[in-house]
Amino acid sequence: MNLSNSAQDRQNVYRDARRAAGWGLGANCLLAALKLAGGALTGSAALLADAVNSLGDVASAGAVRGALHVAQQDEDEEHPYGHSKAESIAGLSVALLVAFSALMLAAETIRSWGSAAHPPPAWAASVAGLSALIKEGLYHYTCHIARRLDAASLRAIAWDHRSDALASAAIAAALFIAPYSGPLAPLVDPIAALVVCVFLIAIGVQLFARTAAELMDQQASPALTASVRQAGEGIEGVCDVEKLRVRKSGLEFFVEIHVQVDGQMTVSRGHRIGHSVKDAILAKHPRIRDVHVHIEPHDE
Repeated sequence: MNLSNSAQDRQNVYRDARRAAGWGLGANCLLAALKLAGGALTGSAALLADAVNSLGDVASAGAVRGALHVAQQDEDEEHPYGHSKAESIAGLSVALLVAFSALMLAAETIRSWGSAAHPPPAWAASVAGLSALIKEGLYHYTCHIARRLDAASLRAIAWDHRSDALASAAIAAALFIAPYSGPLAPLVDPIAALVVCVFLIAIGVQLFARTAAELMDQQASPALTASVRQAGEGIEGVCDVEKLRVRKSGLEFFVEIHVQVDGQMTVSRGHRIGHSVKDAILAKHPRIRDVHVHIEPHDE
């Protein structure tokens, strides 16, 4: 694979990621409107809680899609390392939004506890059930793209769809059995709403921790690091890889590698080896945006 193909592959990663975010954005807009209408008509706190979840997903998909556009922009004088962290910043903001919205809805559910004399009608369960089916379909679609691109961010989005599908399925089950729960019927819906809120707060905290670690330049996975090391060691003239740092930045990675060469060779020869190391790593890993190679003398 030459470098032009590597750059094209990196563009394809962004294109497919934007497409997946676009499908999620459209589906979540539809589901949010459907759940809000269903919650307003039936008075279901659980459906309203799930609608808040979908609104959070709308914000998430919209922010990620916009951030992907910014992240793909080339370097400039003010941003010599590019704009790839825009995606992580958007993810951090969305994580806070999801957790805060769920916390506010949980407080409102507790405040109005016991005010509903009757449970929502059983047909309200069909709204949550439809949402579960759509979200499960989005999970399989996004997961397929994530596997093909080996994209960790898309894999996380896919599992977010799966978690939403499970939450909606649980709400559908609760709303279906509520009319048949006797004296406990009015409590089934608010309890389901609180369970969803707790679930969303936990998801928000997990997303915040993951994106915060990324913004702190956390080392990439051992598998990627080992593959980059192997690419560097495979270049003729490289005696050893003395130090290797691979940090994630949005959908891309930056590499700092120290390679040891024969201390008696010319500077020109060492410089060419450094370029060969960089070219080999970029060609092997399209999602690596840049490689900084440091040449050191090898001490026998």
